Amino acid sequence: MKRVKLIFLLVIIYSSFSSSAQTWVWFPGDYENWLGNQMNNRRTERGIDVPVQWKLDNHEPLMIFTKEVNLEKPEEIEVYAEGEYVIRAGWRLRVNGNKNRPTRITLPVGKNVIEIKVVNYATVPAIYVKGNTIKTDTSWMASPLENQRITVNMKHPDSPSGYYMNAGSGNLNDPNVKPSKFKLPTTPMGYVELKEMAGGKLYDFGKETFGFVKFHNLIGTGKIKLQYGETAEEALDSEHCETFRTYDVPKGKADYIVAHSNSLRYVFIVAENAQFDDVSLLYEYSPVEYRASFKCNDDELNKIWEVGRYTLQLTTREVFIDGIKRDRWAWSGDALQSYLMNYYMFFDKETTKRTMYTLRGNDPVICHLNNILDYSFYWFIGVYDYYLYTGDKHFLRQIYPKMESLMDFILERRNERGLVEGLKGDWVYIDWFDHDVDITGEVSFEQIVFCKSLETMATCADILGIDREAEKYEKLVNDVKSKLGDFWDEEKHAIVFNRKNGENSEQITKHANMFAVFYDYVSEKQKEQIKNAVILNPKIPAISTPYMRFYELEAMCSLGEQDYVLNEMKDYWGGMLKLGATSFWEKYNPEQTGLEHYTMYGRPYGKSLCHAWGASPVYLLGKYFVGVKPTKPGYEEFEIRPVLGGLEWFESRVPTPNGNIDVYAAKKEIRVTATEGEGYIIFNSTSLPKVNIGKIEKIGEHEFKVKIIGDGLEVKIEYETI
Repeated sequence: MKRVKLIFLLVIIYSSFSSSAQTWVWFPGDYENWLGNQMNNRRTERGIDVPVQWKLDNHEPLMIFTKEVNLEKPEEIEVYAEGEYVIRAGWRLRVNGNKNRPTRITLPVGKNVIEIKVVNYATVPAIYVKGNTIKTDTSWMASPLENQRITVNMKHPDSPSGYYMNAGSGNLNDPNVKPSKFKLPTTPMGYVELKEMAGGKLYDFGKETFGFVKFHNLIGTGKIKLQYGETAEEALDSEHCETFRTYDVPKGKADYIVAHSNSLRYVFIVAENAQFDDVSLLYEYSPVEYRASFKCNDDELNKIWEVGRYTLQLTTREVFIDGIKRDRWAWSGDALQSYLMNYYMFFDKETTKRTMYTLRGNDPVICHLNNILDYSFYWFIGVYDYYLYTGDKHFLRQIYPKMESLMDFILERRNERGLVEGLKGDWVYIDWFDHDVDITGEVSFEQIVFCKSLETMATCADILGIDREAEKYEKLVNDVKSKLGDFWDEEKHAIVFNRKNGENSEQITKHANMFAVFYDYVSEKQKEQIKNAVILNPKIPAISTPYMRFYELEAMCSLGEQDYVLNEMKDYWGGMLKLGATSFWEKYNPEQTGLEHYTMYGRPYGKSLCHAWGASPVYLLGKYFVGVKPTKPGYEEFEIRPVLGGLEWFESRVPTPNGNIDVYAAKKEIRVTATEGEGYIIFNSTSLPKVNIGKIEKIGEHEFKVKIIGDGLEVKIEYETI
């Protein structure tokens, strides 16, 4: 397909897309970048503001929004804008808008081309238009150039259709609240215990939380110092607590809310020449909807699911962040897991899209996402996962150009064998290792996620009908796959960690091996060899982060080892609960004792005790025990493979784009209800099962399937557990 024809086709597709929601609109990615920057630059360490470690991108200061309408009668519209603006309708009207109040104009009968040009250097140019039939939604077009000035040679790096894209939006639907004024809501929260001690008061809010401390009846002329802690020890340690703030007592305010939100369970307050009656917290949260549920016969597992849910809730903010205490940044590796857990908890599309745009930024690409080689690859994988779970082809089409330019950057940095290596400025991260590893040369793990990224590019290009791109990336996939075998050690039955100068190293870790298992990059025989020689081998260094335990247990689930995974979840995540965790940690090593559990990065309280990647049981239980996953985009078609894995019974609800799938499974009975799409319940039985609706199809020696239609009717299966 010629490039010009492709551009013309995409313009037609863009223009035909229409959203039914009336909302604020902007150039896609601009507001998401701006909002993410606000989040990413709130990190503090001991009272010092710490900006991010990577390139930050800004918005386009000039934006032109256009919409063609055909009116049967005159219509008055109200125009709200974020910035200075001018309105033009054909050659008939030119109106200078006032950014502080809406502008009302009446459009005549017939064809009207509305153009609203907005300039805003400080925040993102955005508009909100409402009338009887005319409204702002994603059918409006946005461009930093006037349409008549655009040529195919002026291709915007973010758009395959030139400087012309459907407007972006994000459920900001109140015309009186401009996008730049968006804030997360708060709700009052009280402490559960107060201890007075020499020099101050220690407040315990009972669990890990996040918000603004509020003083009641604060008076005085001095200062108040707040030392925050995820533990009491941290809050009381003035020399080493990670977060503290000192404020001057304001004049003339009886109640005072501090200016900065922070993570805490405890706060130690020292008042100098100041008094107050009481303290509370304004808990700050993202207003996501809890759409999922899980309950089983194992109370400890129920608690693990609940604490995982709460951990994900706390780290879901304007964007998905890593942890609420230390970084409060969007990291691509952390975010990928948050996306997956989100699909089995909130099914929140908007936070997912905002995070993807925030992480990707704008062109030109001059560094890897978060400066980390593997984090660029995770980003591609997350984009396709989003499409698979939501079916949102419009978003895929809008973000595909950013996929192209990031992949171009990666392809330009390959070695002579067409593989990737960490170059100067690149961080080859993979995981926090408790032992020395050599991350130079061709690292096997990086080749595996690189290959998966190329697969994603090929698949997405095919979905969008960009045949030439799909063919290009498919050839690259085949080339990289043909070289993955170079890392296999037949004697060790494992993938070695890296290759240098054509020679394999002796070092083996679990990381590349487990990814190769659930990506199906090794044979069934090799999967069994990896399971026994690597994953279950005590001589291979253990993984101590929930981050990679996520993937280790996913690999074992994909091998049908849910019994093993259940025991590991109870041992690992249950181990944190036994230590009093109210949210899951950045890292957990059961061999540590006492205050050692809180140390990291050479700092006594450097470890995050509320980290997004710690919530992985939410995903593992939803996908591999309840067994629900989409097999076609947006749950048009799905699969349910319930596996008890040592449990007596469970009941769960898994959200889908516009409905739910409810599953109950016990040793002799499975009950499923779905409210959209259609799919199959797949299960094992030692005898011929019975079903109340539909028919049973035998697909293996002891394997059966039953078709289910999303009509809200319950399908009940009687069977014999293997």
